[in-house]
Amino acid sequence: MKNKIWSLTLFLLVAFSATAQKKFTEGTISYDVVITTGSDKPKNADFLDGTTVVNYIKGDKSRTEMVSPLGALTTIYDGAKNSIVILKDIGEQKYMITLTPNDWKDANKKYEGMSFSYHDGEKTILDYKCKKAVAKLQDGTTYTVWYTPDLIPDNKNFQYETRSLPGLAMEYETVNSKGEKTTYTVSKISFSPVPASKFDLPKSGYRVMTYAESKSGG
Repeated sequence: MKNKIWSLTLFLLVAFSATAQKKFTEGTISYDVVITTGSDKPKNADFLDGTTVVNYIKGDKSRTEMVSPLGALTTIYDGAKNSIVILKDIGEQKYMITLTPNDWKDANKKYEGMSFSYHDGEKTILDYKCKKAVAKLQDGTTYTVWYTPDLIPDNKNFQYETRSLPGLAMEYETVNSKGEKTTYTVSKISFSPVPASKFDLPKSGYRVMTYAESKSGG
């Protein structure tokens, strides 16, 4: 009898866990961005206040739009084709940069070999209970991430720096070599279908260049 009760309890726990978790296969995830310079004097980073990041996800396709007062940076990733394109819109300057998977890896090489440690602590963001993790890069840099295990992104390509987390990053911070901290916090999550046209590339108006050309100044 005890074995039957234990089996039923275990079944219910597994069923509850499966119900609580939800795979995120399509929708939109928006982040607000706050940059802290640690100084009272105005810096270039202060002009980026009000920046937003919106991720559109549809299966193995993603489109990430970072919009700041200085311009827009859009990354379109097609997992089926292994195609990555970055669109830069800065004033009247418009660039379309094409990347191979190896180029994409090079662009994100600071995150290669990173690891996460998991810690006690909990906070709620948008009604999702979040757990605490600390990311450590190969150069020794660390930053805190709050993630929810209740949403599991099927497509990990839209967020390279948190792709090995067992859930969706709801808030995370990065610190650059100047000591400026950038905090990304989820402001909205939508499960509405994303139009396929969101992943279309512009046919004109952009100067097309390779990743190597963009690194050398074109």
